[in-house]
Amino acid sequence: MNKPVASAYSIFPVDDPVGSSAVRRSGPTVAAGVLWLAAGLSAGYWVLLAWGRTPVTLVAAAPMGSPVVDTALVARALGVLPVAAPTSVAQATVAVPSRYVLLGVAAVGVAQGAALIGMDGQPARPYRVGATLDGGLVLQSINRSSVRLGPALQGPTTVELPLPTTADARR
Repeated sequence: MNKPVASAYSIFPVDDPVGSSAVRRSGPTVAAGVLWLAAGLSAGYWVLLAWGRTPVTLVAAAPMGSPVVDTALVARALGVLPVAAPTSVAQATVAVPSRYVLLGVAAVGVAQGAALIGMDGQPARPYRVGATLDGGLVLQSINRSSVRLGPALQGPTTVELPLPTTADARR
């Protein structure tokens, strides 16, 4: 009687009980091998990491000097305009009071503060005491209701700009 040859890949587990048990035992073996491989690689990594470290060596730090600060550059970055050089009186008399318009003041005493001054219909710009305006005039002093302009900071006043009243400002 001719019997068919038993195969390990039979679809009927009853026909070949030896082949099916071999397939069931290989899964845990492969999983254990992968876990041992991961454990060995992890241990090797930490051994190489510890082996490659050198002892800490202290390095002497260079002494730090104080930084050099250019006060003129800092003042310009903060909006301070340069102090005007004295100009001739003939150049200052060309300025007409109607050319300048005072829009606001921020005064701290007479020698400190800023004024918003517009010229020739242009938008107003802030000027500090001692700053030169476009017409060659220097902002000499500021008080609550007006500013004084002249050819030099300590020279005679040639133009006094009053602060407009609220009725003038509404027009």
